[in-house]
Amino acid sequence: MNFKNIKKTSTLLILFFLPVIFLLFLYPSTHNYNALDSVKKDIRETSSFATEDGKTILFEKNITVLGFFGLEPMEKATVALNLKELIYDKFKGFKHFQILILLPNGVEEQVKLLKLELLKYDELKYWHFIYGDQQDIIKVFNSLNTKEILNTDFATNHVFIVDKERNQRGRLDERTEKEKEKNAPVYGLSSYDCIEISEIKNVMSDDLRILFTEYRQKRKGTFNSASRRDDALKVQDDEKN
Repeated sequence: MNFKNIKKTSTLLILFFLPVIFLLFLYPSTHNYNALDSVKKDIRETSSFATEDGKTILFEKNITVLGFFGLEPMEKATVALNLKELIYDKFKGFKHFQILILLPNGVEEQVKLLKLELLKYDELKYWHFIYGDQQDIIKVFNSLNTKEILNTDFATNHVFIVDKERNQRGRLDERTEKEKEKNAPVYGLSSYDCIEISEIKNVMSDDLRILFTEYRQKRKGTFNSASRRDDALKVQDDEKN
């Protein structure tokens, strides 16, 4: 066998085995896959809200990033830009993904200015601003599991993940490995601060990828949720009651 044939055979072998090796590396991460926790169920639906042109946008059947921009939405320009660059631009191609911002009636003109800032970079096909009564905004916010407080102008820098079944998603145990070794008290993560770039870029982005992976596995019939997560959620609910 001459050198040319040896080189050709070696190239074919490499092309054949590279995908196999890649899959072997992926297998441990798939095998150890854990679903994103449900931290609250039955989040209040947004049926009482509507876009400026009267369209209703719902949580049901969508994977939603939920935000509250309040009476002065232009003051949330930094929040909006961080959210767009670090989350929206990454996930806008995923099926059923949307960003939903709740606002009180009467701030439509301010939202138009905010849209102009965001539209400098891209269209907002999967980003919706919806309007409703102030009391309805409070009701939706109060249906979430969060230690954050909605400001007097009905706004917050934090956003929330709501799945297709109107469950709020997050992490029941956000402790680091060192904290677990020291038996530190358990604390969770139920919202994401859009001012903290590292939190949005790393933590929230990872959590959304986990959630999309879950739904993809459910479609393929390969999803196996750990029952201990539902048990942990039940324990938390029992402690509150």
